[in-house]
Amino acid sequence: MKIYTKTGDSGETGLFGGTRISKASDRVESYGEVDELNSVIGLARMNPIDDERDALLRTIQSELFNVGAELAARPGKDVGIPKVDEPQVRTLERAIDTAEEELEPLAFFILPGGSPAASHLHHARTVCRRAERRVVSLAQQDEVRPALIRYLNRLSDLLFVLARLANHRAGVADVPWKGRDKKAGGSGDS
Repeated sequence: MKIYTKTGDSGETGLFGGTRISKASDRVESYGEVDELNSVIGLARMNPIDDERDALLRTIQSELFNVGAELAARPGKDVGIPKVDEPQVRTLERAIDTAEEELEPLAFFILPGGSPAASHLHHARTVCRRAERRVVSLAQQDEVRPALIRYLNRLSDLLFVLARLANHRAGVADVPWKGRDKKAGGSGDS
């Protein structure tokens, strides 16, 4: 089987269920963002924090593939792939709670960065937030199960906490954000 079909050469693609839509549609943008997130998590896994977190991220990648498949289907069409739902959201919440047990409470905003593992996880977090915004936008005009939005929201929180954990374990301090320095001529008022 060839990888190219030429069926998308006119700027349309097919959803599961046979419906053809523009490649510029919000639905295609939504599952494209989820696909990008999955790829960025794959990059983040190149610098694993530990085997347990790497296994968690591998599971999340499979779940994101399921999210993308659901978004790539005509609303209401069962594509025969497991749905990401509340049990997966709760798993993310437990992983957040577990990671936070090892961290000092956050008392300030931090800048993305630090160790290579943390930097990749922060990148994944920002891509996750973008994917979430795109899915929310789609949900305002078409049917999207609310569990998908909750999952992406919780996933971005987890990626943030895992980035902090990666820095902690690497012995790298989180970099605090410092607002405008009033002594340098900025009043902070606009």
